Amino acid sequence: MAILITGGCGYIGSHTAVELKKAGYDIVILDNYYNSKPEALRRIEELTQSDIPFYECDIRDADGLKRIFANHSIDAVIHFAGLKAVGESVAKPLVYYDNNVAGTVTLCQVMAELGCKRMVFSSSATVYGMNNPSPLGEDMPTGAVTNPYGRTKYIIEEILKDTCKSDPEWSVVCLRYFNPIGAHESGRIGEDPNGIPNNLMPYISQVAIGKLEKLSVFGNDYDTPDGTGIRDYIHVVDLAYGHVCAVKYALLHTGVEAINLGTGVGYSVLDLVNAFEKANNVKVPFEIVERRPGDIAVCYSEPSKAERMLGWKAVRNIEDMCRDSWRWQSDNPKGFE
Repeated sequence: MAILITGGCGYIGSHTAVELKKAGYDIVILDNYYNSKPEALRRIEELTQSDIPFYECDIRDADGLKRIFANHSIDAVIHFAGLKAVGESVAKPLVYYDNNVAGTVTLCQVMAELGCKRMVFSSSATVYGMNNPSPLGEDMPTGAVTNPYGRTKYIIEEILKDTCKSDPEWSVVCLRYFNPIGAHESGRIGEDPNGIPNNLMPYISQVAIGKLEKLSVFGNDYDTPDGTGIRDYIHVVDLAYGHVCAVKYALLHTGVEAINLGTGVGYSVLDLVNAFEKANNVKVPFEIVERRPGDIAVCYSEPSKAERMLGWKAVRNIEDMCRDSWRWQSDNPKGFE
């Protein structure tokens, strides 16, 4: 019983690969190394003490995908592969629609042709858009998204719903992530962004280690206790284990489910900075700058469906997230290089 992980060398993919192996699954990894590095695969193998079948392949390459399915008995696919930078998606929408949406359609066509109809899809809380109040629940309307990246996630969810409706043999779990941070407790794998980070935690860690001068906090005039934006931060290892639970569910059921993966607790930007400084005894200089267009004041999950349906609940706290992020950053100042 093998699970194919697309984008399995990326931040969340690599942690999920480790958790799947720990749970006793055989895995096959596909990645095109667009936003990841070969060293990540080596470290996954080191942590799992195993040789992992790997294919450098793009999800838009139908023949390449068919070769993987010919070489391995694949029971389910966890689909992470996709471009993920909001700003870049605004500048290059066609690249995002081609890679994320067309790539997923190609993957699903190959899966259907070869009789593998179980998928866990890496979706995002961004599908809830700007108009829903937190806590965000799975029954709320989706689609009022503000950028092409978020729209690709929404469109893919709709494509997967339509696919399940048209063919009752399909089983899909769309996992809507909130804000994954942290790293594996070994410090061997973690988030390794190309260039200047888009996400808050790698930015904080790079300021703390001296790679970047200071953190820019986008706005301190939101309607929140300290004026900075509130988000639902979740430890990446908790998130990864959520995929193990979702695969187990997908193998036993049919139809489509959307499920939040979050803690249900919101922390502000300054809460995170303070927790990071306290957990690691370091300083993170910051300055307040203008709000970013499209940012909302508060976003956190209602996570009870995951516990009810998957038996999953986040167990790591904000201190764990900060400590593990810093261990990864300080042990690997240049990431996977």
